[in-house]
Amino acid sequence: MAKGWGSEDAAAGQMQDTLDDAVRRVRDLLPCGESARDCDECGEPIAEGRRQALPGVRLCIACQQARDSGQA
Repeated sequence: MAKGWGSEDAAAGQMQDTLDDAVRRVRDLLPCGESARDCDECGEPIAEGRRQALPGVRLCIACQQARDSGQA
């Protein structure tokens, strides 16, 4: 792995810390809390399965897909 100033263990530790930080940042972006019953964009009901799978979800599948693809 890394050669030179530090040991391979130090390099592995640094990579793990970087990975942990990235996972933490992404988790902070996930919705949390109470899910909306109706989509914030179109007003259609959000399926119960989606509401249970994604706590804090605010958009129906169609509106989320449109937002993710850059159409909304």
